Amino acid sequence: MRGAGDSARGAGGAVGAELERRGPGRAVSVEVRTKRIYDPAEPGDGYRLLIDHVWPRGISKARARLDEWARELAPSDDLRRWFGHDPKRFAQFRSRYRRELHNQADDRLDELRARARRGALTILYAARDREHNNAVVLAEVLKEG
Repeated sequence: MRGAGDSARGAGGAVGAELERRGPGRAVSVEVRTKRIYDPAEPGDGYRLLIDHVWPRGISKARARLDEWARELAPSDDLRRWFGHDPKRFAQFRSRYRRELHNQADDRLDELRARARRGALTILYAARDREHNNAVVLAEVLKEG
């Protein structure tokens, strides 16, 4: 399930990115992907992490094939309602959500970075917009390390 050489772009349009982390004398590949929960699970997804506060409609737990549901990483209700998936508000949403993550979840972010160093990490979300959502922001934060 956690193939390191698998493609970063799945059939459902999941986007991934690989980074190199430099340690004492060596580089480690880190892969963080984002993908809609409605897209089929694939072996290359690695660790599947849902970060929405509310369970996605029409998805059974069996179909989701989650390794973890991390509700604590979802944007606050106030921020989510304010954003309303309006692409015009995404830049400000990104800034506010990043602040929430750093204020509330720094240890959790470190855990996820460590997991991504060991194998693929796919951040799952339910939003229809693949470019303007909380998973995109969380993936950026994790990649920045």
